[in-house]
Amino acid sequence: MENVLRPVIVVGGTVVLTLLIGWGTDILLRKANGRHPETPLWGLLRRGRIPYQLVLCAAMLRGSYDEAKLLEEHRVGVGRTLTLVLIGAAAWLVIRIAAAIVETSYTRYARAHHDAARVRRVRTQVSLIMRVVAAVVGVMAVSAMLLTFPAMRAAGASLLASAGILGIVAGVAAQSTLANLFAGLQIAFGDMVRLGDTVVVDGEWGTVDEITLTFLTVRTWDERRITMPVSYFTSKPFENWSRGSPQMTGIVYFHVDHAAPVEAMRERLRDILRECPAWDGRALGLQVTDTTPNTMQVRALVTAKDPDDIWTVRVTVREQMIRWLTEEHPYALPRVNTADAVPPPGANGHRSPEAARRAYESRTGRG
Repeated sequence: MENVLRPVIVVGGTVVLTLLIGWGTDILLRKANGRHPETPLWGLLRRGRIPYQLVLCAAMLRGSYDEAKLLEEHRVGVGRTLTLVLIGAAAWLVIRIAAAIVETSYTRYARAHHDAARVRRVRTQVSLIMRVVAAVVGVMAVSAMLLTFPAMRAAGASLLASAGILGIVAGVAAQSTLANLFAGLQIAFGDMVRLGDTVVVDGEWGTVDEITLTFLTVRTWDERRITMPVSYFTSKPFENWSRGSPQMTGIVYFHVDHAAPVEAMRERLRDILRECPAWDGRALGLQVTDTTPNTMQVRALVTAKDPDDIWTVRVTVREQMIRWLTEEHPYALPRVNTADAVPPPGANGHRSPEAARRAYESRTGRG
């Protein structure tokens, strides 16, 4: 009877005690979160309750297993398994605690600073720091797990002796990966590009959606994701529309007939922008910038507070200006001239300038 009750009491008591301690800790964290709503730390720490309970359970089972007298012929294997679980759960818990602390620090910084560019820079740095911390803790946990095996401890000396050669071989084999790793750190702390920045890479316009130590993801305007190695941003030029002030100036081109009413187009541009909420009111303009034998090029200049709004302003001006020209001044639209050439005054029958003008108007329908 004792052989049955002892394992049940030890193992069952450990599990129940673990659940009670975890439940009590969760209640305390919940109360602390309610008393201090200004900081998300306590709420974030609650995310670590599962690894916390695993650590407690594995530690208590590891310490009381000898008293349970359970599977004594497999005592070494069970003890090593519990040790591995304890190491893995402890690493998981450390990562969760570090993430809670870092996230809390970032939240406080974002609340205290209203500069969006600085907030995005800190957010990028925090994201990469957490990835580095997780990688370091993971490597240390795996190393600790391997050292629990006697064969691995014996091989440690030979591994250290050949570390120099292995380092050289690994450096040559993984030089691309290492280049991306250092490029990721350079991006994080060099403030070259940040999460949320609007960039143009390889002719694609989009927003930086994710930055890791090895790759960067750009979300385009049509919801595609472009994944690029971070070394691209340290070795090639790219446009970052979010550097400095987010204000932007946009240009809309129109190709119209030479008879187009340019002054009336300027007035219409002012009317369109006054009714467009995305226009920031800083500047506007409309000028004739070029001519061809059939048309002239008119450039409309508009401004907005950020890249998203400048896109809205440009498409609004383009759409409404073309509609206005079609309805009010159709003659201003570009056309192909199919009329006969008008001879110079006095040629072919000594036609007068006035007669030539009337003939031209009758042929082109502009009379």
